[in-house]
Amino acid sequence: MAGGDGLPWVWGVPVEPAGLPTPEVAPGSRLAVRAIAMEAPREVGFLWLCQMRRAPYSYDWLDNFGRRSPRRADPSLTDLAVGQSFMTIFELTDFTDGESLTLRMKAGRPTRIFGAITLHYRVETITGFRSRLVAALWMPPIGRVLGKPLRYLLAWGDLLMMRKQLLTLAALAERDAGGRRGIGGGR
Repeated sequence: MAGGDGLPWVWGVPVEPAGLPTPEVAPGSRLAVRAIAMEAPREVGFLWLCQMRRAPYSYDWLDNFGRRSPRRADPSLTDLAVGQSFMTIFELTDFTDGESLTLRMKAGRPTRIFGAITLHYRVETITGFRSRLVAALWMPPIGRVLGKPLRYLLAWGDLLMMRKQLLTLAALAERDAGGRRGIGGGR
């Protein structure tokens, strides 16, 4: 990643940028990386990533129309196919079964508001029972006149929302795996 990294572009446990994928992204996009370690194996973490097909797992009152994101995993949601909807405004463009998802902002209103964001989630094994949940997003400038300042503001908003999302997904995975954070805790 380029110089000047730090908040809002990087948050959480260290991730080596060279290990991130290089999907096709909008011109002028800037990379933001968020990551959290969890006491759950990769398979359980991936199961919970796939639950984003039905809810965002962030601040539900804001991005899920006040409905609580489900707290029980539906294993059938790991049946993935390119084009499936995730978190209402994203679609699945690529995946590695049991490991990663690549999403792109849907065309139309979401792209006009937020830009053509590409998002990559991955669960990496640290040790047998411990894994890291990584989210990398490529954010293009938004609009022609104030593109970079608007992107910077969006990065701060995304940091708050994605931090909550990763903490929630990690807590649910740890609960299901018998890890230590559980749904009530945090780091």
